[in-house]
Amino acid sequence: MLDTTRHPCFNVEAKSHSGRVHLPVAPKCNILCNYCNRQYDCVNESRPGVTSAVLSPAQAEMYLEQVLQAEPRITVAGIAGPGDPFANSAATLETLERIRKKFPDLLLCLASNGLGLPEHLDTLEHIGISHVSITVNAVDPEIGQRIYSWARDGKVIYRGLKAAEILLARQLTAIEGLKNRGIIVKVNTIVIPGINDHHVLEVAEKMKSLGVDLLNCMPIYPNQETPFAQIPEPTKEQMADLQGRAEKYLPQMRHCTRCRADAVGLLGADRSQELSGCLAACSRTLPAAEQRPYVAVATLEGMLVNQHLGEAGRFQIWGQNGGGFTLIEERPAPPPGGGVQRWLDLANLLQDCRAVLVSALGDTPRELLMESGIMPIDMDGFIDRGLQAVYTGSDLTALKARKGGLGKSCCGGGSKGPGGGCM
Repeated sequence: MLDTTRHPCFNVEAKSHSGRVHLPVAPKCNILCNYCNRQYDCVNESRPGVTSAVLSPAQAEMYLEQVLQAEPRITVAGIAGPGDPFANSAATLETLERIRKKFPDLLLCLASNGLGLPEHLDTLEHIGISHVSITVNAVDPEIGQRIYSWARDGKVIYRGLKAAEILLARQLTAIEGLKNRGIIVKVNTIVIPGINDHHVLEVAEKMKSLGVDLLNCMPIYPNQETPFAQIPEPTKEQMADLQGRAEKYLPQMRHCTRCRADAVGLLGADRSQELSGCLAACSRTLPAAEQRPYVAVATLEGMLVNQHLGEAGRFQIWGQNGGGFTLIEERPAPPPGGGVQRWLDLANLLQDCRAVLVSALGDTPRELLMESGIMPIDMDGFIDRGLQAVYTGSDLTALKARKGGLGKSCCGGGSKGPGGGCM
C-alpha cells in the first residue's frame, strides 16, 4: 500500500511536518519550453530549473546523508532537474537505486515532462518510485506547439506541431503506464494567458480519464530572455477561479511553492540557501572512482579567463602544486563544426578535468559538459582566482561573468518562472 501521508506536495496536511529534498543530478533537458530560463547557479531565485550545483549519483548519496542529519523531518527524496530526469536517465536511475538501498524508508519521487519516461516504467516500479509529477500544458498539439520550441527524441530534434504531437503521445503513455503500476501521479499545468488558459479544463478532463490523482495549476511567471517574457502573470483571483472550475474533474494542489531543483526542507520553511554550502562542497568532493585532478582554462595569454568556449583553439590544463597551481599542458580543442559531436569530443578531451573556466558558453555545451561531470564556469578575471574557487569549493557566484540586460531573470528575486520541476 502506497504511503500518501508523508509527501508534502501530494498531501497538504503533511507540509507542516514532512519535508522533501531535491537532488540536482539531471542538468540536461529534452524539450525547450517558451517560458523557461534555467539559471543553474542563481542562489537568490526560488523556481524550478535553478540549482546552486549539480551532483553525480555518488555525490547525491553523500549529500542526502548530510541533509538527513541536518533536517530529520525529510521524508521524500526526489529528482526535479535542473533539466529533466529522463534526459539524464543513467544518472537519475543510479541515484534512485543508491537512495533506495541506503535509505529504504524514504519516499522516492520524480518530476518530468514525460517525453523520455515510458521506456523506464518497469525500472521505476522495480526501484519503488511512489510519486511522479508530469507537466502537461496542453492536450491539443495545436496549442502545445505554441508552448514548446522543440523536443529532442534521441538524437532527433522536432519542432512545431510534430514536437507537440510526440510530447503529448509520450505524456499520455507515461501517465497510463504509471497508473497501471500503482504509482501516484500529479499533473502540473502552467497557466499561460492567451496561450492555454482557455484550455486548462480540457487538460483536467483528460487527466481525470487517465486516473491522475492531483492537478496543480501553476501561474506562469514571466522570465526575461524567453519568448513568453511579456506575457502577464495570471492574478490570484484568476487562478482561484480556474482551480475552482478544474476541481470539478480533479483535486487541486493549492499550496505549491515552485521548488528549486535543489530545494530542501519543509515547503513553508525551505533551507536551500542555508544548505547551499553543503551542496556546493559535495559537488566538489569526488569519490575515488570520480577523481578529476585538473581544471581546463580558455585563455588568450595564460593570465586571464577571456575566451568563449566555442572560440578557444586550445585549452590550458592546470593542476594543484602544494599551495599553488601549475600549468600541466595545453590541449588543442576539437575543430569547429560538427554540431553536438564537437562538444562530446570536448568532454572526452577534458575527462580528467573537474571544471572548465571560460568567459562564456552556450546552453548545449554547458549541458553536455555537466552531464559528463565537468562543471563549466563562465567568469571574468584572473585564472588563479578561478582555480582557487574550484579547488577550495568556494562560492563561485562572485566569479560569474556579468551580462547586460538580464533584467530579473537572474538574482533579482522577481523571476519565478515555473518549469516542469515541481514535485
